[in-house]
Amino acid sequence: MQILVTGGAGFIGSHLIEHFVRGGHDVIALDNFVAFYNPGIKEHNVEVGRAAAEEGHGSYELIRGDVRDEEQVSDLIKSVDVVFHQAAQAGVRTSVEQPQKVNDINVSGTLNVLEAARNADVERVVVASSSSVYGKPEYLPYDEDHPTTPVSPYGASKLAEEHYTRVYHEVYGLPTVSLRYFTVYGPRMRPNMAISNFVSRCLNGESPVIYGDGTQTRDFTYIDDVVMANTKLLRNDAADGEIMNIGSTDNIAIQTLAEEIRDQLSPDLELEYADRHDADAEHTHADISKASELIGYEPTTTIRAGVEKFTEWYRQNRDWYEPLVRNS
Repeated sequence: MQILVTGGAGFIGSHLIEHFVRGGHDVIALDNFVAFYNPGIKEHNVEVGRAAAEEGHGSYELIRGDVRDEEQVSDLIKSVDVVFHQAAQAGVRTSVEQPQKVNDINVSGTLNVLEAARNADVERVVVASSSSVYGKPEYLPYDEDHPTTPVSPYGASKLAEEHYTRVYHEVYGLPTVSLRYFTVYGPRMRPNMAISNFVSRCLNGESPVIYGDGTQTRDFTYIDDVVMANTKLLRNDAADGEIMNIGSTDNIAIQTLAEEIRDQLSPDLELEYADRHDADAEHTHADISKASELIGYEPTTTIRAGVEKFTEWYRQNRDWYEPLVRNS
């Protein structure tokens, strides 16, 4: 199968590509390499894709470009069967500082992808959304019927993406699915995430820094489970036109997470606290019953097991990953 992954040099996109290429698919990665975080991590992700092509049965092609380039997106999508649209301007706090940029990339870029896919009559477009669309919880865990009242421009842009994705299915008959990711983590993750920061600081004898009082909770989703959910949509049409939560069904307080990582790696350290950003969500927790029913999604990695896996990976890749994390 011919596959396009936008944001293909990013964290989630590169893991999808590695899995698809090893599975015998021919994959094109589109990425603009904007330095939201240390670009060396993206360059390493590219090497992972190339290695997968050398070792597997599929092929890998990297295109340096941008989803905002309508002509380029259209040309690329003409040659593929399925699109996994991961490209986005990430970062809740960045979105507060640059809301127009976030809208331009996340909303206008998504429209370019959807329109090109409609014209090319592709088999399916899978769009990466976010739990940030929910905003303040009226109840937990979030199901897909929970009110969507995002508290950041990033969340608002992801909600707009979802609506356009749904409309392209309903109006034009384009097979689309939106996946609401809940705080994805794992090897090669973005360096500015809580888990990577806590692990890095503890391994270097520095106190973990918690933003806020630590009572906020997160549903952390291990990357392998996210890859599994996307893979199920390669040929399965049961979720076409739908929006689905992709989480772990588990959540943990940030304070508890920091304590457990600290106790495992450097128990003598004291926790430190800094001001919490107003746009950060207070709590996230996914109800995944819809994804379970439609595509058989069942997460396999608990937060504690996932943190152990990530920490072990970090130790094994510390020589190249840690300098990039600490210089981001």
